[in-house]
Formats: sequence, C-alpha cells, structure tokens
Amino acid sequence: MTLTHDLESYGLIVLFALVALESCGIPLPGETTLIAAAVLASSGRWNIVEVIAVAAAAAFIGDNAGYWIARKGGRPVIAKIPIARDSLPKLLPRGEVFFERHGPKTVVIGRFFAGLRVTVAWLAGLSHMEWKKFALYNALGGILWATAVGLGAYYFGQAVIDAITEYGLYAAIAIAVLVVAAFFGHRIWSRRRKRREASLEPISEAESGRAE
Repeated sequence: MTLTHDLESYGLIVLFALVALESCGIPLPGETTLIAAAVLASSGRWNIVEVIAVAAAAAFIGDNAGYWIARKGGRPVIAKIPIARDSLPKLLPRGEVFFERHGPKTVVIGRFFAGLRVTVAWLAGLSHMEWKKFALYNALGGILWATAVGLGAYYFGQAVIDAITEYGLYAAIAIAVLVVAAFFGHRIWSRRRKRREASLEPISEAESGRAE
C-alpha cells in the first residue's frame, strides 16, 4: 500500500530510484515496485511501455554504478576487513575465472533472483569482468526482466510474479513467449474477422438490391 501511494504521489521517479538502488547493491524492493507500477498501469494510471522502459533503464544504470564502485573501490574496502582479507587472494582469482567463463549468463540470470539481483554487479566488478561484455548482457538481462515482470503483472497479476520468483528465468521466458504469442494471435484473429466482414458486405448489398 505504501509503495502504491508513493507511486501515485511521485510518479515513475519512485520506480526508477528503487530499481536503480537495488541494482546498485542496496537491498530495496525494486521488483515489488515494478509490480505495483505495472498493476497501476493496467488500471490506466500509466502506459505499460513507459513502466517497462523506466525499469529497464534504472536496472542498467544501477547495475553499472554498482559494477564501477566495486571495480574501483571494492577490493581496497574488502582488504581492510580482517576476515575477508585473508581469503581475498584465493577467492578473487577464482571469481575472475568464473566470470570469464560464465559471466554473461550469470549477469542475465541474476536479474531474476533476489539475491543475485542485488549482488551480481558487485561480483562482476570485483572480478574485473570486461565492462563492454558486462554492459551488453546487463542491458539484455534488464530488458528481459523488466518486460517479463512488467507484462506479467500487467496482464496476469501476482500469480505470474510468484512463478517468476520460484522458477526464475525459465518462467520469465515462458511468460514472455505466451504474451507475445497471445498478442500476435489476437492480431491475426482480428485481421481474419475484418476480412470475413469485408467479404460479406458485397453479398449483403446484392441481397439488398434484389429485395428492392
């Protein structure tokens, strides 16, 4: 209720701020805010395209901020923590190898899981994942996430969001495919209906002429 009130009062700037801060590494309800905004869009408050665009842009900007903060200053900060300082020389090389091999899919999939959504940008930055590669797959993940969650909440409500939360990327892809299929199916059906109506018009006019 508070999120809905804030969105209605301050607009999509609330969505942008919370999604960006969550992506940067601060555990805030960014995804919950996206769901609330999409539900409000379904009632006519906003255009769902605007909601998705704002969420995707916020995810991209927030993740990149978190990446650069971790890349430039993360290691010195961790080195000052006694517990982490001793394990840092062992863990970082492993992290670099992991992100070299699995970084792209980790960045994409991470958007669909709460824990990774907050930490994946920092992990990529600490591991010195190549920024161009990170930015590319981060943009892809942000767009997929914003589209799947936004359209899911817009058309189907909380049940779809629960499926995404439980099954992650696979549920999101399945939902996105269903939404796209439903959209194009509706367009094809509408075109065929119009063609049938158009083909019946000459017959109706001819019958009207005979009646006269």
